Parts: sequence; C-alpha cells; structure tokens
Amino acid sequence: MSSPTQQLSQWLAGFGDVLERRDTAAAVEMFEQECYWRDLVAFTWNIVTVEGQEGIEAMLEARLGDVQPGGWEMQGEATIDEDVVEGWFTYETTVARGLGHVRLRGGKCRTLLTTMVELKGFEEKTGHRRIKGTEHGVFKGRKTWLELKQQEEAELGYTRQPYCVIIGGGQGGIVLGARLKMLGVPTIIVERNERAGDSWRNRYKSLCLHDPVWYDHLPYIPFPDHWPVFSPKDKVGDWLEMYVKVMELNYWHSTECKGAAYDEAAGQWAVTVDRAGKTVELRPSQLIFATGMSGLPQVPEFPGAETFKGVQHHSGKHAGGEDCKGRKCVVLGSNNSAHDICADLWENDADVTMVQRSPSTVVVSEILFEVTAGDLYSQRAVEAGIDVDKADLIYASIPYKLLAGLQVPMYDQIREQDAEFYDRLSKAGFLLDFGEDESGLVMKYMRRGSGYYIDVGASQMIIDGKIKLKSGVNIERIKEHSVVLTDGTELSADLIVYATGYGSMNGWAAKLISQEVADRVGKCWGLGSETAKDPGPWEGELRNMWKPTHQPGLWFHGGNLHQSRHYSQFLALQLKARMEGMDTTVYGMGPVHHLS
Repeated sequence: MSSPTQQLSQWLAGFGDVLERRDTAAAVEMFEQECYWRDLVAFTWNIVTVEGQEGIEAMLEARLGDVQPGGWEMQGEATIDEDVVEGWFTYETTVARGLGHVRLRGGKCRTLLTTMVELKGFEEKTGHRRIKGTEHGVFKGRKTWLELKQQEEAELGYTRQPYCVIIGGGQGGIVLGARLKMLGVPTIIVERNERAGDSWRNRYKSLCLHDPVWYDHLPYIPFPDHWPVFSPKDKVGDWLEMYVKVMELNYWHSTECKGAAYDEAAGQWAVTVDRAGKTVELRPSQLIFATGMSGLPQVPEFPGAETFKGVQHHSGKHAGGEDCKGRKCVVLGSNNSAHDICADLWENDADVTMVQRSPSTVVVSEILFEVTAGDLYSQRAVEAGIDVDKADLIYASIPYKLLAGLQVPMYDQIREQDAEFYDRLSKAGFLLDFGEDESGLVMKYMRRGSGYYIDVGASQMIIDGKIKLKSGVNIERIKEHSVVLTDGTELSADLIVYATGYGSMNGWAAKLISQEVADRVGKCWGLGSETAKDPGPWEGELRNMWKPTHQPGLWFHGGNLHQSRHYSQFLALQLKARMEGMDTTVYGMGPVHHLS
C-alpha cells in the first residue's frame, strides 16, 4: 500500500490535471459525496464554504475560467489518522499564490481548504523584498525617514485621500491597518479615544484576556516569550499603542465619525469626522467598520427605570467598582462581562447580586484551552512546530458544518473532568447548559457571540456565596432604590449594570450611514444554525464578516484577537486587489435573510 505522502501527492496531481483540462465532472468525482471546500478569497473573492459535490461543481463551472489554477505542489509530508490522510500544498492562480490543506478518505477528498497568500506583483515587502529605509549617496533634497513620515501624516486625509478608512481603532482596526500598510494601501484608522489601546485601558481595572497568549498574537510582531499567559488589560493597551507606532500606522486618535454616505457614481464614500474639534471630510473608496464583533449596546427598558435614584449603565460603560464600597449592586446578565463585573465589584467591597435570566455555558479557562485548543495554541504546540499561522490554518480547514460535531466529545470530556465543579455551581443555583446540541462554548460564540463565561475565578465566588445569585428570573420593574424581579423578590440597589450584550454590527451602519444601508447588508455574525439567536437558513460562514457585502465598498472586520489576526490577511488582500483594479468577481454571495 502506498504511503500517506504518495496518496496525497497522487491525488493532487490528478486534481491539478482535471482542473487544467476544465473537466469539472472529473474534478467532482475526486470528492466524497459529503464533502466541503472552504475557500478564503483565492477562488471566489469571498469567504465561502461550498458543500457537497453539486456545490463544488457549480463553483468550478463559474470560476475556473477566471482563476486558472495550477502549480499544485505538496508541502512536507502527509500524515494519517485512522483512515484520514491529510497534508498541505501550494498552488497558483492567474493573480495570486495560495496555500491549501486537504483531507482524504479512501482516496477521495473529504475537506479542502484554499487560501490566498499573496497577490502576484503586490507582495508584502518582507524578507528579501524589505525596503532599504534610506537612499545611499549624497544629493540635495534628500528626505529622511522622519521627514517622509511627517509628510504622509500631513497630506493623507487632506491633500491626498486614503483608499480605505477604518472606523474603530481597537485591535481589529489596528491589525487590519497593519496588513494594509504592508500592502501599500493608503489607510486612515479613526479612533475616538485619546490613545491607541484606550479601549482596553478604560475598562475596569481587573480585566484580563480570558484567552492564552498563544491564541492572541498580532501579525508581524508576536508577543515576546516572557509575555504572561493571560494579558492584563493595561498591558494589552500598551502593546497596541506600541504596535501602532512601530507599524507606522496613520492612526487618528481623538477622532469620531459623525456620518458617512456613498456616492455610487463616483464609487466613493463621503465620511465626516471630528478630529480633535475640527471637521474633516474623507473620501475613501472603501469603508470598514472595525468596531468589535458587535454593534450598539442593548439596554433593556424596564418600567420605572427613569425613577431610579442610583447609577445605571451598560456593561460597556463600567469603568470599575472603586467607588462602590458598601453599595448594593445588581448585575443583569450571566455571561463574560457579567461575571467579570461582579468579581470587580466584590473586590471593591460592594454587595453584588447577579441576576441570571437564562442558562449559560461555563468552562474553566485552563481546561477549555487545554482540551479544545491545546494541540494548536499552547507552548506544547509551539514546541511541536505549530506556530500561530499554521494553527490558524489548521483551525480554518475545518468547515463550520463539521465543527459542532467535533466539539461535542470535547465538552463531554470537560464535563467529566470538571464534574465536581459543575455540581457545586449547579447546587449554588447557577443555570448551566452546553448549547442546544451540547457543542459548547465555541459554537455559541460562532452562532450568537454570547451565552458563555470563560471562568477565571468568578464561578467559585458564586459557589462560595460571595457573589449572590438570582437565577431563572428577570427584572420586572425598577423603583427609586431597588429592583423588583419577576418572582416578586425585591433587591435594594445603588447601582444597576446591564450586562445584556450588543446588537448586530450593522447597527453601526444604521447609525452612521442609514437604516436602508444597514438593511441592505443585513445581520452580521452567526451561521444560520437554527439555534437560539442564530436563525436559519444555514449559511456556512459568519454573515458579512471579512468579505463583500451587498453594499459596495462597505466591510465589517471584527471578532476576537485570533479572528482579527487571521481574517485581516484575507480582507486586506480583497481591498488591495480592488485598489489595483483587478477583476474581483465575487462568487457565493447569498441573499440577506435577517436584518438584525
């Protein structure tokens, strides 16, 4: 029997041959009946997963003529796990070079990943292509690096327009700005805070990343080896500020977007911003919202809220509990922010009660990443030769349709491993679940962006009674000095925090552009899984994220640090291709099923 490497090499050679001959029928026969081809820009100028032989045939019929793939070459050795052979390969299209991953079973393809790595003729100036940084020789009029930098800062947005404007200067906007900088795309990042990193600094003082360092690297400049496993918020803020400076980004701090309108005839946006008290109108071709993975804060309305004599605010406005000593605090919600804020309030000697309306998924941070991601994002993964870029691609190679099923046994293991913890938490009254299909936290995040807590200590405080809990209830009405719950319980309150989440990202489009444009784009995030807060139909990829929308020139870039890092590469390549006037015919853009 041939080796895994021979099997994969033979399949690649055959696949390359039938594609070169444009024999789509033969190409489809090389896939299993249940098969998945996930493409990140290379074939479709989109982020799309085509499912089944019919889906693959339709995509190839539409795109082969333009893409003209070739040069399929294996990279490294293939591996085998039970009956599945998998490995890496490179290839080229008419305009780009790509990297892919394939899984074979019985000689036929089960999953295929194709990604665009770089555009031919527009490669990043790294390695052998790096710029000199100076002009050797002696001549009049020579400008230094600093003078050129100052010139760009003085011109861009005034005498010379950017091609891209990014609204939001948190990690998402910064990382995308860095990718675009490396591709030579004139870009301005608009951030209303005073300093890069303030979106982290301005939160409550105990906030830390719940994800480990191996999962959170930024492109080009990874965290150093001494960086803590879980990064404190101010340390993250300082790193982002440093990153902006080192990557030489055009970062407009203390700048707020006031509105935007699209000129269809000109193919440009008119973006009005207030920059430190002065109105500036920018005219980019591409407008990107990098406002996180969410939209505007969702603040529920309760009878009597206007009569409350204390303080009430959304969790996004919670700066810390330093002034709450001895005060009665009610936090509505039971996900990440609610737990963090409750812990912060308790640490500041407040009397705090969490009001849990519906079940949440809870997983202890160390266990979560060890079981679900330890093979990809950990020190042992690094020592096994899996750097963050390879880890990202391995993760990306799993179609969302299969991901839920792969998660179920992991969470079975987690529940068994941490059974005592869950028993104690349940006995404290906390309502637990692991998703409608038992697929756990990761799928909840992908489907709805909420409904979970990565435990970094607050759960034990609930178990110990340090954080009081009222579960299975909601606020019914608010009085001057208290809240009344739906079970009739009345809680004294000096502070109410609404840890009630955020709306869809297209809410920003509604606020800053128009409701018409927001509706044209539709809901952002979610897969169409037909689970709570993620209505169908099945879409196979996250709605409207990092890819073209139904509004020309409008994009959405968000997610956690991992997603911001990984998908910024593909969004930047799409934007660069448009700037250079390439044919970017999009395949697989579906209809809008949900508006918000």
